[in-house]
Amino acid sequence: MNIQGLHHVAYRCNDAKETAEFYTKVLDMPYVAAVSETNVPSTGETSPYMHIFFGMGDGSLVAFFEVPQSPPMQKDQNTPEWVQHLAMNVDSMEELLEAKDKLEANGVEVVGPTDHTFVQSIYFFDPNGHRLEFTADTCAVERKKVFNDEAYEVLDLWSETHDWSQREKMFGGKTGYERK
Repeated sequence: MNIQGLHHVAYRCNDAKETAEFYTKVLDMPYVAAVSETNVPSTGETSPYMHIFFGMGDGSLVAFFEVPQSPPMQKDQNTPEWVQHLAMNVDSMEELLEAKDKLEANGVEVVGPTDHTFVQSIYFFDPNGHRLEFTADTCAVERKKVFNDEAYEVLDLWSETHDWSQREKMFGGKTGYERK
């Protein structure tokens, strides 16, 4: 199998028009398509929906379904709010800060920038309660190699111990993620 990239990721929305206005006017994403059906093509079930799509610079898409005849959306009560999110790249730290300013000017609460050592990020919620992240890549090429080289060891340590403090035993100090 040779996966070429992300075509789209789809989420549910409360109101397709409100979502379109946020993604186009606040996030500057082009609105590229809308599909509306009464029956779901993949399952055949009757469930009227509006499916809207927004483009990103690499050709991938973010999509939303408004499904008015289904019960209201609910968050997963067992998963911390910060876990499930969609992270999207911006070109630079300057663009990240400009995005933060624009979001705040539009009344959106923003957390960050947060330095993750390999990216700088800002976090915010869309009108549907989906957590979004904008990232600016700040990772040097040599550091990316360290992350790649130790990825399986880090996963194995976590799988064995579920205790990140045990990294001292395996790595004798900090991993690539922690090195500045």
